Amino acid sequence: MHSQVLPAVLLLLLLLLGASAPQGEGAEPGDRGQEQVPEGVPEENGVLVLNRSTLGLALQQHPALLVEFYAPWCGHCKALAPEYSKAATLLAAESVKATLAKVDGPAEQELAQEFGVTEYPTLRFFRDGNRTHPEEYTGPREAEGIVKWLQRRVGPSATQLEDEESAQALIDAQDTVVIGFFQDLQDEDVAAFLALAQDALDLTFGLTDRPQLFQKYGLTQDTVVLFKKFDEGRADFPVDNELGLDQADLSRFLLTHSLHLVTEFNSQTSPKIFTARILNHLLLFINQTLATHRELLGGFREAAPPFRGQVLFVAVNVDADNDHVLQYFGMKAQEAPTLRFINVETTKKYAPAGREPVTATSVSAFCHSVLNGEVKPYRLSQEVPPDWDQKLVKTLVGENFEQVAFDETKNVFVKFYAPWCTHCKEMAPAWEALAEKYKDRQDLVIAELDATANELEAFAVQGFPTLKYFPAGPGRKVVEYRSARDLETFSKFLDNGGELPEEELAEEPPGPSPEMANATTPPKEEL
Repeated sequence: MHSQVLPAVLLLLLLLLGASAPQGEGAEPGDRGQEQVPEGVPEENGVLVLNRSTLGLALQQHPALLVEFYAPWCGHCKALAPEYSKAATLLAAESVKATLAKVDGPAEQELAQEFGVTEYPTLRFFRDGNRTHPEEYTGPREAEGIVKWLQRRVGPSATQLEDEESAQALIDAQDTVVIGFFQDLQDEDVAAFLALAQDALDLTFGLTDRPQLFQKYGLTQDTVVLFKKFDEGRADFPVDNELGLDQADLSRFLLTHSLHLVTEFNSQTSPKIFTARILNHLLLFINQTLATHRELLGGFREAAPPFRGQVLFVAVNVDADNDHVLQYFGMKAQEAPTLRFINVETTKKYAPAGREPVTATSVSAFCHSVLNGEVKPYRLSQEVPPDWDQKLVKTLVGENFEQVAFDETKNVFVKFYAPWCTHCKEMAPAWEALAEKYKDRQDLVIAELDATANELEAFAVQGFPTLKYFPAGPGRKVVEYRSARDLETFSKFLDNGGELPEEELAEEPPGPSPEMANATTPPKEEL
């Protein structure tokens, strides 16, 4: 019996000695059977630096963890880095119980694959150590926006109001405040309301179940009220007693009614204008430095209320930095004051028939005539330049596009660009080099068209640059080019008859620039 016990005692002693040995001893390099648990996680500028070994520890230690998967070569990641570090500082200063971390995706491919990372930067939010179901980050890419997004998740997304004083204080604090009046705060409609509040970062939210507050604001049923310090001052969204609160309908309601009846177009308002989901826009072009022009805003605003939710009324100051808007509508600043109407989905544009004065009556009549199909849209087109075919890259405009692009004897590769588009400017040398390379090919035309000054009946150009290939032969065939914008890849595409070899298909260029506004979706770079 002793002979059987002794080896067991020796084994126990060996195990105890091994446990007390310095960390890392007794294990072969690369042995993943018993990974060493790190004692701490390194930081850079307040941001945890994680890898495969430390992610689990970070999840244990931090109940609310936002992780950025980045690539060292990614330009968007480099732009995000200072804002991300600033957000970490703000979180600490405001005592928000959330932590920021980052992972080098290319260096930690196992983690990138585990969390479905296909582009950089990608941000995932982990709650309570749950590794299997992280939430995708959908907020802004600047420090204050990151902090607010996290605040709405780790704390209440709406302030609970107990009395008239607290309600009035919240309403007074901001230009727009949303308060949900619910008779039962345990109702599922409240959960939908709070979920919406998590992502509507530009609005302040409150909620209450107090009868005295229902009475003060004249309510007898569950209602979401938008209080605002402009226009009507208040807009009510009653909750359907049978169907409950429809989150999508409420979101549209808040987007629509949080906008001014007349919104001035500028870099701050353009994202809201294009995310309001109102497809019809009526634009008044005026010179804000002229009193006679400013006076027209009164009649413009007076005409707006009946069209709220159907037509967005926008004022464009031609004296400000809005040249690209004027160009998009084929206008000159001297034409102000004038109206233009556009459907942003079809990009069809409409102009008044004459130079009628801008009044509430004329504005309303123009709106109705467009909506009723009584006005034909106009298309922009420049005159055909005399030397349009003299350069290596041929110049197309609206008037000669059909003739050139659908010539059955030619293969035509066209770049649709905007003069102000950064991506277009970056690819211009490659496009010139392509035309130089194939200048002796009689059956091949390399061309470009300024799509801000020329519109086509065949199709609408939604972003810049857009590249399309029109192969020779009958049938008006069109091939969309969606790959790297360099001479080598362009050449492979042309040499292969307007198709890319399979190994090139995975390469995607940067996203196109939108026509009239800054991108509203945060940029990313694909793997």
